[in-house]
Amino acid sequence: MISNQILQNTIEGLKSISRVDLCIMDADGKEAASTADMQNSSGAVADFALSLADSQEIHGHQYFKIFDEQHLEYVLIAAGTGEDVYMVGKMAAFQIQNLLVAYKERFDKDNFLKNLLLDNLLLVDIYGRAKKLHIQADIPRAVTVIESVGGKDSNILELVRTHYSGSSKDFVTAVDEENVIVVKELTETDTAKEMDRSSKTLELFLQKEGIEGARISYGTVVQDIKEVSRSYKEAKMALDVGKIFFDERNVIAYSELGIGRLIYQLPIPLCKMFIREIFDVKSPDDFDEETLITIEKFFENNLNVSETSRQLFIHRNTLVYRLDKLQKSTGLDLRVFEDAITFRIAMMVVKYMKYMESTDF
Repeated sequence: MISNQILQNTIEGLKSISRVDLCIMDADGKEAASTADMQNSSGAVADFALSLADSQEIHGHQYFKIFDEQHLEYVLIAAGTGEDVYMVGKMAAFQIQNLLVAYKERFDKDNFLKNLLLDNLLLVDIYGRAKKLHIQADIPRAVTVIESVGGKDSNILELVRTHYSGSSKDFVTAVDEENVIVVKELTETDTAKEMDRSSKTLELFLQKEGIEGARISYGTVVQDIKEVSRSYKEAKMALDVGKIFFDERNVIAYSELGIGRLIYQLPIPLCKMFIREIFDVKSPDDFDEETLITIEKFFENNLNVSETSRQLFIHRNTLVYRLDKLQKSTGLDLRVFEDAITFRIAMMVVKYMKYMESTDF
């Protein structure tokens, strides 16, 4: 169903061109939109709706029926008589008829895409409905998920639609109140770089529109429409994992999650057991801030002692002393690759557990 605001904007635009007042009512004579007061025509509308005529002149106005698949949806009234008013009314009725078709097709596509994303369709239904809706099945696509700060921002859906309005091939929808989903159609030459560029462009657009801190994630490119739900699940996981391990970034791809996506799927009891086995009663986040900064910088520099000490503005021997102290405390020597990997994973596991505990409430 077209909103009354859309109808109002349409007939106001037509009036500005033709200078003919227009009114749209439903079959019961209830006004939906109007450029002039025609409430006294409601009785005539009800009688006209029951007649067999598609158009008729009544009480000095032109009346036209607008159908939605043989069902009478609206009655359009063009104020005045004469050939010019009749032609304006006929054109207005045709315009609204086309709007009905377009909005219905958009609703059908929206419904299809939502069920496709949520895996609510059988394989045979996917291809059948895609063909009926003129959606090509065998072309590359990727799914982007956008979440505003704190979730629930009714404005962000329309903003994203505005951003993608120049492309008839990209589809914007929402399957819940918190996230906006874009099913982006790509060409054979497009790569993950194009998705990254598109996502960062969207981030800048939202910032200019006053939406700060929106998080954007995207899944891998899939080659067939039946795989779109997989790209959506990947994008959703990237959004969640990004909040834990890449909280400083607003745009994240599923392909960039690395070991974080494996940790995210671990059960909490198993995580706790792992931490106990590695550190006994101590936890990686129990260390003082100086030690944690040293560890992070050491990892950032790929276990390079000289470069780490230079960036921390400390003597090499001071860094070696800190690493030796950490080894005595944990039994792990971060200069040894295997121990460094174990410690790094443990820190990520602790971060994951903290996040899961905070989201339980």
